[in-house]
Amino acid sequence: MNIAFEATVLVAATAADRRMLMKEALHGRCQLRQAATGEEALAQMAQAPRPDVVVLDAELDDTGAWSVAQELKANFLTADIPLIFVTGAADTARAWQEGAADVVTLPLDADALRARVATHARLARSQAMLKDQATHLEAALAERTRGLVNMQDATILAMAALAEIHEDHIHNHIQRVQHMVAALAQRLRFHPRFAGELTDENIVLLTKAVPLHDIGKVGVPDAILLKPSKLTSEEYNVMKQHTVYGRDAILGVERTLGFSTPFLRYAREITHSHQERWDGSGYPEGLQGDGIPVSARLMAVADVYDALISRRRYRPAFTHETAVELIRQGRGEDFDPDVVDAMLSIEEKILQIANEFRDPD
Repeated sequence: MNIAFEATVLVAATAADRRMLMKEALHGRCQLRQAATGEEALAQMAQAPRPDVVVLDAELDDTGAWSVAQELKANFLTADIPLIFVTGAADTARAWQEGAADVVTLPLDADALRARVATHARLARSQAMLKDQATHLEAALAERTRGLVNMQDATILAMAALAEIHEDHIHNHIQRVQHMVAALAQRLRFHPRFAGELTDENIVLLTKAVPLHDIGKVGVPDAILLKPSKLTSEEYNVMKQHTVYGRDAILGVERTLGFSTPFLRYAREITHSHQERWDGSGYPEGLQGDGIPVSARLMAVADVYDALISRRRYRPAFTHETAVELIRQGRGEDFDPDVVDAMLSIEEKILQIANEFRDPD
């Protein structure tokens, strides 16, 4: 019976005559390695390449076949290597208990041993190939997912830039507030009031939604957006509608999809509620305190700070120190006190972000 197969096989038997029978049965049909003791068998397993199949004589001396099997099964590097026990009928049950992939009973039948080894060698190789294919597929999927995420991020930035196309240096504004919101969220990550909402995953999604905060401005007339002087009360009321327009745009996406996602929820919260104020004096709903979504409370502090340090057509930029002081004065009135405290505790980080993404002169 001429069975040949590509595999490395380790045979371990103390009795020289039995080891010789195993060797003769497998010689020329595989890469054969031998061990006379359990210690030698374990040493062979540590050498590269590791065997594809191990044949263990149940009467192996030294550490014993059962101990060798237990050690191999306990090691994640060798746990999946099939073990074929050569044993008397009395020890067959023990062999299965110790994790045997197959059992060849004595007296040793060379054809049976070759067939069992060939079968398990091919199964092991097939499993290895499937594992490699799965790894390649996972890598390809991860790469494709990264590509989709990058495309999504680019689309979000493009939409945000379109919404504020008339604003100077809008990309820098988006970068600043996005990094500031992320920094505030990380600072509050383990605060008792915020820990349930600000998980690591949610912080990522919330931060990605930040650029959409003013997307509703596409619905505000340019005459109001670009007016160099103070808005009238009627014009200001029109301007305030950008929060509603933004919310409705996100709702439209959710209706089209037939479902929402955490990212869309954060985008909807931020667009609709980032102008709400802690004391209820904001718009569009006059929400108060914890009734304002966490995402919008973070956005409010970052957005107001950034507005203060940025020059406008009708005024120069405030200094960082002045902006921080004005935010401090708004603690408990305009802004969530804990969010303001978080900003004050990372003031150097906020200044670093402002400087890193400073508007060109």
